[in-house]
Amino acid sequence: MKPSDAERLIVALDTPGLREAAELLDALAGCVSYFKIGHQLFTAAGPRAVSLVKDRGARVFLDLKYHDIPHTVAGAVESAAALGVDMLNLHASGGAAMMEAAAKAAGSSSHRPALLAVTALTSMDRKCLEETTGIAGLSVEDHVLRLASLAKASGLDGVVASPREILPLRQRLGCGFIILTPGIRQAGSPPDDQKRTATASEAVAAGADYVVVGRPITRAPHPLTAARTIISELSDALSRPHP
Repeated sequence: MKPSDAERLIVALDTPGLREAAELLDALAGCVSYFKIGHQLFTAAGPRAVSLVKDRGARVFLDLKYHDIPHTVAGAVESAAALGVDMLNLHASGGAAMMEAAAKAAGSSSHRPALLAVTALTSMDRKCLEETTGIAGLSVEDHVLRLASLAKASGLDGVVASPREILPLRQRLGCGFIILTPGIRQAGSPPDDQKRTATASEAVAAGADYVVVGRPITRAPHPLTAARTIISELSDALSRPHP
């Protein structure tokens, strides 16, 4: 089932603790129904962070980017599923055996979360990719497409990928494969530590199913207004023919 326009927006709860997260949830109540919990908040509060969001009737994308031996990742997926998270991610660079173990673990759960593979972080560019892989001349797009294809073959539901790779991913992997896109910035806004960015409307117009937005909303003077503006932009983009 395709998400509604509002459900396509996932707001990053990148807060230092539960109090700040609760304040943001209150500020966005009635507008945003999907939230990302990442390393900062989960390290500070653990499963209580998930409960905080779920108890308010919202959905959780657990952004912990699992990357370990297959047995360890499978156990982590089982534990995350038991918490009731709706979506989680792991690094595709962990390999096919790791991703297959994760998919099997998710499938055995009574509450199966969607599993997404991280291809290349949105903070990486070609130079950084060459530094980490040791392969000269490797394009980010080719690297992302290779890992995304491996993830699909391993039984995962989708990928996390930057705005720049959405269109080639959609063309190669089809409409049923989830594409979640971070690195969202408003037109004219600074990229911060992101290197491969786009606006929310550009991302969904290219074929993204979900966009993750953090600082453009959480650091806005009025987070609710910022969220409503982005949702309106998503609706406008989705009303136009896609490429």
